[in-house]
Amino acid sequence: MEDIKKIDKKINNFTRKGEIQKAIEYCQSLLVNEPGDTNIHIRLGDLYLDWHLDIYQAKQYIDEAVTEYQKAAEVLIDNGEIYYKIGLALYYKGELDKAINYFNIAIEKNASKAQCHYMISNCLKKKDRFQDALEHIDIALKHCFLNSSRMHYSKFRLLNALYFTDKKKKFISFLELILSYITLPFDSEARKTIKTKLKWLLIFPVLCKADAYFAQGEIEKAFECYNSAIDKMPGFSALYTALGDTYRRAGKLDEAVIEYKMALWIDSLSYSAYSGLVQAYEELGDYDNAIAYYKKYIKIHPNNAVLHSNVANLYFMKGEIQKAISHYQAALSINPKPDWTSIVAQTLGYIEQNVEKNTDCAIANYQLANSLTPKEIDVYISLGSAFYDNQDYKNALIIYRRALELEPNNSKIHCNLGYLYWGMGELDEAIKEYKLSIKFDSEYDIAHNNLGVIYLDDLVQIQNAIDCFKTAIECNPNYALAYYNLGRSYALKNENIEAAKYFQTAMDVNNITNEIDPKDIEERLNNLFN
Repeated sequence: MEDIKKIDKKINNFTRKGEIQKAIEYCQSLLVNEPGDTNIHIRLGDLYLDWHLDIYQAKQYIDEAVTEYQKAAEVLIDNGEIYYKIGLALYYKGELDKAINYFNIAIEKNASKAQCHYMISNCLKKKDRFQDALEHIDIALKHCFLNSSRMHYSKFRLLNALYFTDKKKKFISFLELILSYITLPFDSEARKTIKTKLKWLLIFPVLCKADAYFAQGEIEKAFECYNSAIDKMPGFSALYTALGDTYRRAGKLDEAVIEYKMALWIDSLSYSAYSGLVQAYEELGDYDNAIAYYKKYIKIHPNNAVLHSNVANLYFMKGEIQKAISHYQAALSINPKPDWTSIVAQTLGYIEQNVEKNTDCAIANYQLANSLTPKEIDVYISLGSAFYDNQDYKNALIIYRRALELEPNNSKIHCNLGYLYWGMGELDEAIKEYKLSIKFDSEYDIAHNNLGVIYLDDLVQIQNAIDCFKTAIECNPNYALAYYNLGRSYALKNENIEAAKYFQTAMDVNNITNEIDPKDIEERLNNLFN
């Protein structure tokens, strides 16, 4: 058997030249004569792991690395470093629970606590247990000093993600980033990682070429470029995200999902991969998976109001109203920007008013929106409507008048005021407001229709009503309620054939718009000729 120093020198010569396969073959030849040599098994495991992690190679050597390390561990049962190496190999294989177990055994057997806790943290990040990952990074930092660049950078990313709205934590995360730079010269693994990432520049022209192909409509060529880049450097999360984005833009959503998931496996904190993945699921109509990944990302960014709002939107579309309300409320409690928060409050108010029929909660949310955006007319309109539904006509009137102070010529406000006065029994004021609404917007179909109903049902001015309903239909040919009211008008004039024509049209349009209970139209039609 050759001297161990000579063996190491020969292996190192092969690896420096990039001839890992020759180094592996050399170790295998040594084991033919000395199958129980633990040092060679360990070196062979290291070579297989390095080859597996080589960004220019397909990932297919991890099982061999595990096997070689385990052969060494059978002899050196108290060697913590071997258990660390097994855990490392299992981490790259994706068997995270087994990896964590081996790292803990390595700690018990006096392996480097810093390195073991650092790798446990990485495992926990992949399992979406980010707070636990942060705790292990802190433990790792307690057990190392200068060789800590990777730990500081990992803590920077975790703090930056978990507490991105907390100014104190943001400052601490910035300090961690600075420390990662200061300690970089003393951390050989961190330097190796940076060198690997710098190789991104080698494939940048390929990515530009792919974008150019996509812009020209040559989709398949764009895919070929991306796949070529991934084949050369399969370890970059951003490559898979870029390919996922391209698949999604091309409408190949299932393929996009696969690429985004691969990107997240490599970097579990990647915002762009999460964003692309949930968009792909939403476009597929797979709201359950979209919600699941939003929730995973909320674990990383618990104080991101937009994420809570997006989840709420999906729950609303699924009809799970209480869950939607819960996430809208979470978004409101975070309150990032007045304009954005106002929109969320309006949305929540709309759901409370029109779905939950809880006008008190609706009013509270609209009032919050009004306090955040006091010049937003739509908020006044919604708030006034909620007060009306709550039969609080006095406050509804106050709100609409405040809105008119901002926009005295707003047709919608005058229309709502008309409806309010109508409900209060003040017909002259109602007619006045509807006429003002029409004056400021002659195409406002609702104002024409509502004015017609007053003429028809309250004043029995049938011809004036007919004129209003016909004008409403001219403004909106798909207005089922106006056709229905026109049918009622002709029925009162005993012009049953004309009435039947408009009732039938109302039924046809209503099949699309669903404005009226179809039974009401059918009953009117049947009564015409009974």
